[in-house]
Amino acid sequence: MSEPVELFDIAAARRIDAQATAALGGDGYVLMQRAGLAAWHSVLQHWPQARCIVVVCGPGNNGGDGYVLARHARQAGRQVSVLHLPDAAPRSGLAQRACTDYLAIGGHIEVTLDCLQQADLIVDALYGIGLARAPEGEDVGLITAINAAAAPVFALDVPSGVDALSGDVPGTAVRAQRVLQFIVPHVGLHTGAALEHAGQRLLADLGVPAEAFAGVAPAAQRWIKPVLQLQLPPRRLNTHKGENGHVLCVGGNHGSGGAVMLSAEAALRSGAGLVSVATRAPHVLPLLARCPEAMVHAVEEGAAFAALLARASVIAIGPGLGQDDWACALWAAAVANGKPLVVDADALNLLAAAPQPLPQAILTPHPGEAARLLDTDTASIQRDRLGAARALAARYQAVVVLKGAGTVVAAPGQLPRVVVAGNPGMAVGGMGDLLTGAIAALRAQGLPACDAASSGALLHGLAGDAAAGEGERGLLPRDLLPHLRTLANP
Repeated sequence: MSEPVELFDIAAARRIDAQATAALGGDGYVLMQRAGLAAWHSVLQHWPQARCIVVVCGPGNNGGDGYVLARHARQAGRQVSVLHLPDAAPRSGLAQRACTDYLAIGGHIEVTLDCLQQADLIVDALYGIGLARAPEGEDVGLITAINAAAAPVFALDVPSGVDALSGDVPGTAVRAQRVLQFIVPHVGLHTGAALEHAGQRLLADLGVPAEAFAGVAPAAQRWIKPVLQLQLPPRRLNTHKGENGHVLCVGGNHGSGGAVMLSAEAALRSGAGLVSVATRAPHVLPLLARCPEAMVHAVEEGAAFAALLARASVIAIGPGLGQDDWACALWAAAVANGKPLVVDADALNLLAAAPQPLPQAILTPHPGEAARLLDTDTASIQRDRLGAARALAARYQAVVVLKGAGTVVAAPGQLPRVVVAGNPGMAVGGMGDLLTGAIAALRAQGLPACDAASSGALLHGLAGDAAAGEGERGLLPRDLLPHLRTLANP
């Protein structure tokens, strides 16, 4: 079993670095040498055949780490060039020391970009974690040349141009095959645009003492596959269907019956004991033909819906719901009922039109829906996905699952979670309907709201990864259903 991994913001990383330096005697060069050596060991592990290595160094301490790596590589007999632009000579005291040590063993420095074309490996030690703006001036051309080179790119701590706090890429940024983070993993490298640039994320803890973490709180948690073992233990032998919850899936307006059908099937495959569906009359027979395990009801008036609400333990509302009078009536009744909700699709749009706190709810917006819920635009959501998820949780007093690359789960008073699962093949209509059903099923089985949201998003993403084994393009939501069952039994 595995606990969630803690992720840190820039302020925390800097404080840990300072406390580690103090604990190691007060000389920051100790950590810099450890970082450069760890980076060299990573080169040996992942690119052992690289003979010609170009290390692109910036003027700060990230560049200093690069100089240390370059020294080790040269001492090991590799052909090494350090590249920095004419105005990017070392400026920090530590970087100057590292540069001096590199030059002392016969190292040399290039100031033109030609050497990039001969490289077997390019090391990005340009910026580090401190840059939160778009690169400017000659740095733009340098990063463009790095990305255009044939050699793989290895980034130290963070790919240059990526905001290590938010995951935003405000301009040009290095596209690395791997990035080696130092001491702690950076929260911004696990969500949003950063995922296009970070490649495989590695971590070197540099052997810092435990006291370096005193008084420092993480910014989020990373949820990965082993966490499901903690969240979904085996069922007891003497169980019955009622213990596993009754999910009511509400939706499927005219022309959209498939959406609520997918939610119902996902709820069943994720372990709900009972699943009912409230939908339009024309969808009843197709739903029963597709999924006879679901109890499907035509709902055209309030009394029938009230009876279904009374029997449910969790209500999943929104897939295919629409926004007409029928949809509005079902939405109002579900909210007034007071039972746990999972809110998706058009139900989110109805909420955005008349905002109210929903402390019993789990909201599952994609970035466009999140923008409507916060009265902003999609680009603003994507620039700071963690901040947006926290803002949604605060505004609606609900658990929020902000979907997308690096799904973020936030809840009032709780540490956000970043879900490390999923793939581009899942960018197709209907995937969110499955997620709604999976989360509702886990909530019905007794998981607290934030855990049900996080585990449901993780289960859904892992099922997508398993189903994508035959290729991402053309992946359909129903391809995930058998994998939901397998993965729900870790």
